[in-house]
Amino acid sequence: MKAFVPTGDPAEPVVLADVAEPAPRPNEALVKVEAFSVNRGETFRLEKPVPGERPGKDIAGLVVQSAPDGSGPSGITRVVGHPMSGGWAEYVAVPTSALAELPDSVSVLQGAALPLAGLTALRLLRAAGPVLGRRVLLTGASGGVGHFVTELAAAAGAQVTAVTRDAERGARLAELGAAEIVHDVVDARGPFDIVLESTGGQALPLALARLAGRGTLIWFGQASRTPATLDFFDFFAGPESAVIRHFHYLDADTRLDDDLAALVRLTAEGRLHPEIGRVTDWADTATALTDLRERRIRGKAVLTLS
Repeated sequence: MKAFVPTGDPAEPVVLADVAEPAPRPNEALVKVEAFSVNRGETFRLEKPVPGERPGKDIAGLVVQSAPDGSGPSGITRVVGHPMSGGWAEYVAVPTSALAELPDSVSVLQGAALPLAGLTALRLLRAAGPVLGRRVLLTGASGGVGHFVTELAAAAGAQVTAVTRDAERGARLAELGAAEIVHDVVDARGPFDIVLESTGGQALPLALARLAGRGTLIWFGQASRTPATLDFFDFFAGPESAVIRHFHYLDADTRLDDDLAALVRLTAEGRLHPEIGRVTDWADTATALTDLRERRIRGKAVLTLS
């Protein structure tokens, strides 16, 4: 089959190559990939690829071979899946615990845009706790996670202030329910009960300073790729007794398939709107990777395998 293989070359991070078709484990179904989406974090991993590892975490397509142990969807079923690797290919073996059925009302393009960003947003808000009536500051709101968090949090009754430098993306976040859009953390008017921080660098201490007393900052990314520096004594001039919590989306008490099914249901009901910034075929993958890394794509880049 055809699959994208990392090269380690920044000028051409992946090449289309012939590889062996996957042999599913007992708990894995074989999925014919119809669309996959690209996450910015995956573009970073391509800079120093792990030998033998192939990219691809967000896919949608058809189950063409059911899991040998009888679990999960049976063929032929439309599904969205979240394999840990290998999804940028014609076929991928996906654990049935990371698959959810797609109804006809949700396209494969929408499905492919859901997994990583949607799971992160859903589980991030669960980690934040009840948000009804609470003030939430969201940094790095321009990406897929930011759009999902804004829509889900606003629907749950939060007053969301979203930070984005892009006016067009800010307008879209306002449509999704953000109460206020600011272009820099320093312009955010606190105090906030919850800060959801994904930028790192200088933005993290600035966001932390806008927390209310005993507020919570959840650190779920470092898009700036710059470490943050914190001063213990700064807390006494701002959010005394604040909590800083590290977050990883795979550390959860719920199952991936259940959460994927919840995201699909919300999308089918028109309550969640995957942001698709570009749809192309896999011949244009190199350009899409560059544009995503440099933030020239608004929303998710979804590639179709035709």
